[in-house]
Amino acid sequence: MAEIQPVRGWRYNPVLSAEIDEVVSPLFDVVSPRQREALYQNPLNSIHLSVPRAEGALPPAEAAARRLARWQAEGVLRQDGLPGIYVYYQYFRLPGEARERCRKGFMCHIRAYDWAENVVLRHENTLPAAVSDRAELLAALQLQTSATHGLYRDEALELEQLMDEAIQDPLCQTEEDYQGARDVLAVIQDAGAIQHFQRVLAGRQVILADGHHRYEASVAYRQARARAAGLAGSTGREPWHYHLMYLTNAASDDVRILPTHRVLRELPGGLTDAELLARLAVYFTVRPQVEAQDLPELMAGKRWAFGLYLPGGAAYKLRLRPEVHAQLDWDTTPEVKDLDLTVLHYFVLEKVLGIVGPEAQRRWPGVAYVRGLAECLQQVDRGEARAAFLTNEVTMAQVEAVCHSGAVMPAKSTFFYPKVLAGLLFSSVHDEPPTVFDAVFNP
Repeated sequence: MAEIQPVRGWRYNPVLSAEIDEVVSPLFDVVSPRQREALYQNPLNSIHLSVPRAEGALPPAEAAARRLARWQAEGVLRQDGLPGIYVYYQYFRLPGEARERCRKGFMCHIRAYDWAENVVLRHENTLPAAVSDRAELLAALQLQTSATHGLYRDEALELEQLMDEAIQDPLCQTEEDYQGARDVLAVIQDAGAIQHFQRVLAGRQVILADGHHRYEASVAYRQARARAAGLAGSTGREPWHYHLMYLTNAASDDVRILPTHRVLRELPGGLTDAELLARLAVYFTVRPQVEAQDLPELMAGKRWAFGLYLPGGAAYKLRLRPEVHAQLDWDTTPEVKDLDLTVLHYFVLEKVLGIVGPEAQRRWPGVAYVRGLAECLQQVDRGEARAAFLTNEVTMAQVEAVCHSGAVMPAKSTFFYPKVLAGLLFSSVHDEPPTVFDAVFNP
């Protein structure tokens, strides 16, 4: 199903690669304003390409394009001589764990399939403005500045040995990135090995874990280029038909998803804490708890279970009454209705708070999405939030089930950890002269 191709990547030159920690950056949709400002102080940091800012009279995309041209001319970025599959390992620890884990994956070009082709599957909706922003940047740069994250399932772990061998000879590695992970990049340029990667993916669908806006931007750019070229003007093999993706094996235990909690900045209609609890009790069992810190353990592994934290240190364990689940009447699949977060969004945001429907909830400014338990509690304690609803993480099996059902999850349902870095590898969508590999991969 999925067609992948090797990439003739652009990377920082050897001097800068030796100090790669100084030039990598978080992805555009996770970097905070404070992080952005700090990274902008380094004139060679990849943030200037992935999340550019206006420079004088130049709008962001045009400023980034000029900077890219300068970096390429001056040798800040250099293109590898041969295409390859770029192996990317991330070593990390989960909160509260001493064990070091390693998420194993590789970066390559994947054909920018339309969703309707059912090869790349999504689990989120996108915001048109964000897609347009990414598409404008892609058109200006002719360069993909970061890989999205896709999942394939291979229980036999066919590619892991090839990746393990390649990672012994790294191109570069971080000491520790902004999220506490260690990132290692290597490359496979052996034609036979690359063809093995292609054969494994050819029989599989890919689930898009992270990067829905960037992926849709690549699809939009491909469609625009195809319209401009016409039927006779494209072979279907030009780089603009492809998208840079980091692929990991969903069968691995080290592909992790962390929970994303819901913090309410306000309670609509001036709702009091007592009124909130009374409304919740219609749908949930509500049990007071002594320590808010114990809520994650009390919720763990339990279906439709949540934590609630209110001002004054009041903590509660909530669990949906099973008999009321049938009231969930959103027009979606059973796989989506079964999710904890669908239950939370329907019975809390819609039925209790009156924010009706997924689209209205998505636009409502009164909810924030927070990953850390401590930060949730602190925001309530500091008076910055009226309530925090704590959730369990979505499982990989649930992500796969929803994607194969053709539906999407509530907003901000998944947080795959760790995040891919920008700045390790760039890929061009500009038409390039043939290489010696073209006879092998594009006969």
